[in-house]
Amino acid sequence: MTKTIDLTDLREELAGSRLIVDPDVIEAYRRDQTLVVEPGHPVAVLVAESTQDVAAALRWADRCGIPVTPRGAGTSLAGGAAAADGGLVISLAKMTAIRELRAEDELAVVEAGVVTADLDRAAARHGLMYAPDPSSHEICTVGGNVATNAGGLRCVKYGVTRDAVLGLEVVLADGRVILTGRQTVKGVTGLDLTSLFVGSEGTLGIITAVTVRLRPRPRHPPVTVVGGFDTLRAAGDAVANIIRDGVDPSLLELLDGPTLRSIDEWKHLGLDGTEAMLIAQVDGSDADERVDEIESIFARNGSDTVAISSDEAEAAQLLEVRRLAYPAAERLGHTLVEDVGVPRSRLPQLLETIEQTGNRHSVTILTVAHAGDGNTHPTFVFEPTESGDAPPQVWAAADEIFRATLTLGGTLTGEHGVGLLKQRWLELELGADTVDVQRAIKQTLDPHKILNPGKAI
Repeated sequence: MTKTIDLTDLREELAGSRLIVDPDVIEAYRRDQTLVVEPGHPVAVLVAESTQDVAAALRWADRCGIPVTPRGAGTSLAGGAAAADGGLVISLAKMTAIRELRAEDELAVVEAGVVTADLDRAAARHGLMYAPDPSSHEICTVGGNVATNAGGLRCVKYGVTRDAVLGLEVVLADGRVILTGRQTVKGVTGLDLTSLFVGSEGTLGIITAVTVRLRPRPRHPPVTVVGGFDTLRAAGDAVANIIRDGVDPSLLELLDGPTLRSIDEWKHLGLDGTEAMLIAQVDGSDADERVDEIESIFARNGSDTVAISSDEAEAAQLLEVRRLAYPAAERLGHTLVEDVGVPRSRLPQLLETIEQTGNRHSVTILTVAHAGDGNTHPTFVFEPTESGDAPPQVWAAADEIFRATLTLGGTLTGEHGVGLLKQRWLELELGADTVDVQRAIKQTLDPHKILNPGKAI
């Protein structure tokens, strides 16, 4: 049972944010989208509306030794926003101000709770775009994206969240508020603290505002190319050839046969019978020429169907197929959505390994990928054990895929983060000395270990 904690001092320090103590309401803030992680029972949730209140809450928590779990929209897939037992959850979801949008400098300053797609729409009114676009872009928040260094569909050309972040407003464990980075094109003063906090999953400080780089929006709608393949390996080979030939797509996504069938059983789109699909987009003045190159590469690698469209509505429908992958998988049972990446030339081997591993362990795996940057999401579908965990054969298959990924020169997580799920494999990728350095940094910034304890490092 969670111990009783006196919240009187915390209430007195808050200027306007809401403090929730009703257990029924708290329940909605305990967990993220990671079904195999059982969260703790926090004593309260702070729905923050200002940086000042986040700072006050951290001063109180640091003084009292109370663990703090920051969260945005709760879309994390690695347990990064799972609440700590007996702790305080700080939700940034109500901090939604776009403090500044300077089109002439191609930047914006936004609070952590701004929804990613809303920022992109605000930029579009000025002929600009916010490039990072995770699959959950209509509900996930900029702060959460920064905390996990999220990727997205367009990152093959425009980079992941780190590539769009110029500076941060961060509240440290003891309540101090610091500003990192810059608003200039160039800047090398001091250590690069911005990059340190990007991807730190709330373990070093709580990000309350972000200065982001905006980019010119393409003047013409992108052209979309869709190809169907008889084998997953053939689709992977096509991806490797597109990258090798320097075609430079703005988007290159892959869906395997089990994923396509799960979507078709739900939406009846006529996808059954295709073992893999690639969805590519190209933008820019030479789009038509590069589309011809992609079509040729698809054909050389055995694509039996190729469709091309420059219509925005059709393109949106095609991308919606990709965004349906996760909800379609969830209809089949409990899911463990994984996140491994390899050098792009080795994507075919990884895809083949995933397919063979699923067969060997009799585990259902649905795979989608941000194929253009080698970031693959094998999704394991299972019936949970009595404890709610994934059965042993799922973890055995996952372990095999993780180790194969590292053998191919890859990484255990391309965008979801380590959270709680990847803790047991962390040292396998980084090595003991690197892990020690990371923990030393954590000790310096959070000596009482109150910030998202047990996560990431």
